[in-house]
Amino acid sequence: MRHAEKLIERILFPEEKPIVSELNEMTIGSLCRRCMSMILKLNKGAVKGYNESIRLSTELRDNNNKTFLEYILKEKEEHVDWLEVQLDQIKQIGIHTYLAQQIYG
Repeated sequence: MRHAEKLIERILFPEEKPIVSELNEMTIGSLCRRCMSMILKLNKGAVKGYNESIRLSTELRDNNNKTFLEYILKEKEEHVDWLEVQLDQIKQIGIHTYLAQQIYG
């Protein structure tokens, strides 16, 4: 949501109107691994979208938006990496051990 708010602020800056009523379908996972997998899939899609937006910003020589999008892209890529590590840990040690580690830090 933090990124969405920043993007909306960016859209509103030139007095444009964002369309927030056309959101993607929400999927709710009941299991930790499934939730993480869905979030990973969404983040990978976002990375692809941000890369495309950066490419377009470069073509249009819109360096302010390009810099802004690169910042968000970096955070998204870090989140993708983190999720992949978490899912790999779950695969290696099992969900119960993984969750126990999360509780006890």
